[in-house]
Amino acid sequence: MKALNQEQAKRITDRVIGLSKADECSVVIEGSRAGNVRFARNSVSTAGLTENMQLMVRVAFGKRTGTAVINEFDDKSLERAVRRAEELARLAPENPEFVPAFGKQEYRATSTFVKSTADIDPEFRAQVAATSIELARKNKLVTAGFFTDSTRFSTVANSKGVFGHQEFTDLSYTLTARTEDGRGSGWVTRSAVDTARFDAREATEVAIEKALRSVDARALEPGRYTVILEPAATSEILGNMFASFSARSADEGRSFLAKPGGGNRLGDKLFDSQVNIWADPWNPDVPVSPWDSETMLARRKTDLIKDGRIASLEYSPYWAQKTGKQATAGHGNMIMAGGTKSLEELIAGTKKGIVVTRTWYIRMVDPQSLLITGLTRDGTFYVENGKIKYPLKNFRFNESPVTILNNIDELGKPQVIGGDEVPYQMVLPPMKVRDFNFTSLSDAV
Repeated sequence: MKALNQEQAKRITDRVIGLSKADECSVVIEGSRAGNVRFARNSVSTAGLTENMQLMVRVAFGKRTGTAVINEFDDKSLERAVRRAEELARLAPENPEFVPAFGKQEYRATSTFVKSTADIDPEFRAQVAATSIELARKNKLVTAGFFTDSTRFSTVANSKGVFGHQEFTDLSYTLTARTEDGRGSGWVTRSAVDTARFDAREATEVAIEKALRSVDARALEPGRYTVILEPAATSEILGNMFASFSARSADEGRSFLAKPGGGNRLGDKLFDSQVNIWADPWNPDVPVSPWDSETMLARRKTDLIKDGRIASLEYSPYWAQKTGKQATAGHGNMIMAGGTKSLEELIAGTKKGIVVTRTWYIRMVDPQSLLITGLTRDGTFYVENGKIKYPLKNFRFNESPVTILNNIDELGKPQVIGGDEVPYQMVLPPMKVRDFNFTSLSDAV
């Protein structure tokens, strides 16, 4: 795929908008080139490169809308897509929650593109796999991993003057290391925009250490314990909470931010004062697009939680119009403030507790309290007098992120957490939390 530059993309979007006879017309063009290597049982199993580019056109006649998607860009194909979208719009029923497209936005570019990442080639990917496999064999371990990198671009435009174009790069890596007898398991994940922030050897050594340490796990009675949660252990748990900041769901009584008797909890103190969480498209660790592709609204740096208080809610265009508020762009990342201590230093300061590497198979139990259930995995350890004493059998837990963020004893140094398993690119700290609720044991490693 030859990525479109800004001039080429502008020419195509102008052509599409010019062809439309609808009341309004919006265009999104996206293209990607993604490479990957996958290995299992200490051998590469697959490697590949995929390329794709597509254009979506959405039109509206009054409150009737239609959408068409194509991957051909000649004039006849562009016109055919516009006419198809218009045809569908005329057939569609009126959308009672329709809101007209927004006008021109000021998009401030974010640092989402790094050439060294765009230059990743098959040799680079093969070396990542070789590094992990070689280290695993030296330690008599078996590994399975997946490395992927992508170079992308995105263009948005509409008939009311909106236009934006930006390029992106990213890479992600997950690795599981297990003992040959399957009794010990370790796991690690890494994500970055820049190859300079990724070290396959460092990541592999983390997974190897956990695998070797987790052999001969002992059973500990379920109950409430002080836990040290690594960022990967909280990413999906907190992701469920971050996705629940909709003003509409709160106002309608459908979320943990609903106020008894009506209204929402904006401004209320719901968490420990140490909790500060915000979204920032220009964060250097997890930069994201300066716009929300769904609404085409420009993103802003936004506090979600400030000193434990709910600082903002997300307003969709319809709900903003209905309530007389300002519509907000969807957030692309989440950043949580932390401290300066490493994971090891948090462990060293713990008299008795449990270290949790990772949580998985998370399922919602009660959306209004955000109560979830899930399992620990790939390295759970008992700590006594500042040292890891022995590995533990895994637990099932029932907890809410609201409770977790109210029971914080200490926060460590934040790190980047990304990839397909989390809803946002995140920067999260390890957390020492009291009274974490383990409800039963699990025999899985």
